[in-house]
Amino acid sequence: MTAPARTYTESPASTATDTRVDLDGLTRDLGLLALRLTAGLLMAGHGAQKLFGWWGGPDFKAVADGFAQVGYTPAKFFALLASSSEVLGGLFLALGFLTPLGSAAVIGVMFNAVVGVHWTSGVWAANQGYELPLLFGVIAVTLAFTGPGRLSLDRGWPWADGGARPGLVSLGLGLAGALVVLAVKAA
Repeated sequence: MTAPARTYTESPASTATDTRVDLDGLTRDLGLLALRLTAGLLMAGHGAQKLFGWWGGPDFKAVADGFAQVGYTPAKFFALLASSSEVLGGLFLALGFLTPLGSAAVIGVMFNAVVGVHWTSGVWAANQGYELPLLFGVIAVTLAFTGPGRLSLDRGWPWADGGARPGLVSLGLGLAGALVVLAVKAA
């Protein structure tokens, strides 16, 4: 015998004396905050490693040389583009600020990391697989469609609750940017 399906109803509009807490909404927003902070700050830190050599990262010249080795020319331009996209996109996601643009930046750079750098190594290949860029890209897509939650700087903006429009715009911008970069790389 199965338990009856649990149903949720909209809570009545709150009044000045209403002190009830929307526990489901609060836990959802806390979950989105944890996801945004973790993924966003890790992404921003990864970009800062490349851009500034922080936290044991290589200097920018070494990063540009690495981009040249995998066919991204002009290498300094593409290293700067990828690194700054990771830093800004990650910070935007962490803060829940302009989430569709932050998502698009991360989607674009992670698509390039998967397809342009790690694809031939396969999914799990000791530091060269594409599992982590794929994971970060999927997190960015997810946040674009869900929105950043109420515990964000985007609160009150039309895209704050996510949905098809901001999700598809983010996905479209990210993929379009990635495809332009890959086309220029191949030329």
